[in-house]
Amino acid sequence: MKRRNFMQKTALGTSALTLMGPLGYGSSKQNLMPLHNFNLKYAPHLGMFQNLAGDDPIDQINFMADQGFTAFEDNNMMKRDVALQEKIGATLAKRGMTMGVFVIDKGGNLANTLAAGKEEYINIFLDGCRKAVETAKRVNAKWMTVVPGGYERSLPIGIQNANVIEALRRGAEILEPHGLTMVLEPLSDSPDLYLQTSEQTYLICKGVNSPSCKILYDIYHMQKNEGHLIHHMDLTWDEIAYIQIGDNPGRKEPTTGEINYKNVFKWIYEKGFQGVLGMEHGNSIAGKEGENALIKAYKQVDGFL
Repeated sequence: MKRRNFMQKTALGTSALTLMGPLGYGSSKQNLMPLHNFNLKYAPHLGMFQNLAGDDPIDQINFMADQGFTAFEDNNMMKRDVALQEKIGATLAKRGMTMGVFVIDKGGNLANTLAAGKEEYINIFLDGCRKAVETAKRVNAKWMTVVPGGYERSLPIGIQNANVIEALRRGAEILEPHGLTMVLEPLSDSPDLYLQTSEQTYLICKGVNSPSCKILYDIYHMQKNEGHLIHHMDLTWDEIAYIQIGDNPGRKEPTTGEINYKNVFKWIYEKGFQGVLGMEHGNSIAGKEGENALIKAYKQVDGFL
């Protein structure tokens, strides 16, 4: 081989290896950006970077890791086939990412309210807890979202509280031996939902009295329902195990609404929070432009040090 041809081929080979560096785990559709060292474990979800990373779930997770995100969450994990669950679990392990929450599949938020104290509703919930244990093993998850359902308005609130606590104690008995934690999420979606505020959820967690029953503090929902975010997080901090993100109004990425996320994240960081902050929101701008804008927004609000 002539020296000139050899040098040309060597140069091309080196260039190809260089390009493969950040793409080695992911898809050729990725938009190359410098890896960012985030101060907290922000967790994107599937679909959030679909335009930049492509349709394949594994490519999307690898893209998240390539941008510096160190966690991932998937509400619908229990509905995915076992083979994909196992593939997701292996990918997260390979990339050193923490698995965030998935929702315990128990029939829907209002379909079987635990506040009613009806055994058939409780059995649906407990069956969901047993199945969640198996899903958690496949993806190395620790936290699972639980919404106790709606009010049972024919009963006094104290009786409803007792019914919810009793049902959750039975769920905790299933999860606790496996080191798993259900995180209770107060929501703003409907006035018919039983859990509405962090203080109410705190009371329920104290009543259950188990390391397997804690609070999921969703900042978007709590801004709508109670405001005064840092104050309420501080009051309930010893029971908060998981946090989710969304600006208000609109439930899009930070910087698009009224919440001062840089200050909120700084407070969470200074509390020594080691858990996951799920990015449970939409993108304010469609397409690749919006996905790049989302990454930029998180870099901006993460710059609190």
